[in-house]
Formats: sequence, structure tokens, C-alpha cells
Amino acid sequence: MAEQPIDLIRLEGEGNSVVLRIEGKEERKSPGESDVLTGEFVVDTPFVRGTLKTWISPGDLRRWQQALDALDAGQDVSWREGERAPWLYIEHDEDGDRCHVTIKDYAMSLTTVTVTVPLADAWFDDAYRRLDLVWDTWDLSED
Repeated sequence: MAEQPIDLIRLEGEGNSVVLRIEGKEERKSPGESDVLTGEFVVDTPFVRGTLKTWISPGDLRRWQQALDALDAGQDVSWREGERAPWLYIEHDEDGDRCHVTIKDYAMSLTTVTVTVPLADAWFDDAYRRLDLVWDTWDLSED
């Protein structure tokens, strides 16, 4: 078990940041129900600051891997759209050096926030490393 939180997603720069911080594992008691990770989105800009609790399933992690692959290939991505969890969209800016990161919370706060951050090629290596670290740190039963 990890003693400290792990940032699964960390998009930051130019005074703005969007982070998905994984805080631990929540074991589910019901048969057939997968364990989940607990975490929170942390948004910090000179204008907007906030946090939003969330749970991450093994399927969410697999879909984040697919979203990373698509984003690395130059595509815009949506992650967890249509689920009862905060949705994440990442869209490339026209110049390709930045991206617009949108978090939509339709389930609780009914709030949407969009933050613009740089998206350098080096970010992808770190993003894949963070995903591997989460898988390696918490043993999750498959759903």
C-alpha cells in the first residue's frame, strides 16, 4: 500500500493545473463488486480553485490508458463520459502546444470548469509512468 497519494493525472503550467490525485483503495464488500480507488480532482488557477471527490475503477484505469494512447496520437479525448462520475475532456489547442482540460460534474455539483495548460511531448512519458505506478501500488480486483 502506498503511504502517500499518487497523482494519476497531472496537467500543469502557466499558473494553471488539473490533477487527479489517488488517495487510496476502497475494498468493496459485495460479491462481484470490484475494489475502487478513492481520489479527487484538484483544479488550481489564479481565478478558480476547487476539489471534487471521485472513485476510480480498474475499468477506468484501462480506459485512461486508451485515452492516453489517443491523446498521444494527436486526438482529443473524453474519459468517463456518460458515467456517474466526473467526466474529463482534453482537447488540443490549434497551435498544438497547449490543451483545454474540461471537468464536468453532472452527478453532484452540476459544475463544469475548463483550464488551459501546456501539453509538451515529455508529458506523455510521465503520464504513462504515473498510470503504471498506480497499477503497481494498489492491487485491484478486476471487474
